Amino acid sequence: MYAVIAGGGKVGRAIAADLLDDGHQVTIIELLPERTEALQRAYDLLVIRGDATDVQYLEQARPERADVFVATTRYDDVNYVACQLAKITFEVERVLSRVNSPRNEDLFHAMGIEAVSTTTLISRLIREQATVGELIHLYTLRAGEVNLVEIDVPEDFGAYHRDVSQLELPTQSVLVCVFRGDETVIPRGDTRLQAGDQVIALTTPELETALREAILDDSEAQ
Repeated sequence: MYAVIAGGGKVGRAIAADLLDDGHQVTIIELLPERTEALQRAYDLLVIRGDATDVQYLEQARPERADVFVATTRYDDVNYVACQLAKITFEVERVLSRVNSPRNEDLFHAMGIEAVSTTTLISRLIREQATVGELIHLYTLRAGEVNLVEIDVPEDFGAYHRDVSQLELPTQSVLVCVFRGDETVIPRGDTRLQAGDQVIALTTPELETALREAILDDSEAQ
């Protein structure tokens, strides 16, 4: 399988690593020079330095022969435009995108773009050729649908260090795992969250905002 990934940050890099480990071919389009250099040093893949919303850089990745196109930047507008180009201009059969704001999901779905919120789910969708709809069923508890949420602890939270037991989490929420660099941590009460952590949690749609506030509120951090 051949995959083209727009964005070589934390999410794009993790997905690329997963696909390469499975023996697939990957090309990444990344705008920042320091990221392109780091990716070229770390992985055996083609890295194109450029803007994924610009056709001239997309053409270099040969998306017309890709089995899947994935947009992974932290900007939904960039992801949306890149996916539109891949789908309409280059006729890529399968197009997935990281969606950072839940309110934008309907827009992506209306264009036939599979909108996903977390790195692990995007990797699984590609590898197992599952659909977003199938995956939603895996995370439905009885009659109520729950959301699998990705929450990034900002790097500038230099003094951020609270145990999970100290977080005032909403009642119907649970932390699933914490990605810390290349390490995956299964959180317990004494697990201490750190700046730069990527927290994966399950919660109901109406409690998602409260969950994010509980994790990212640094007012009580020592």
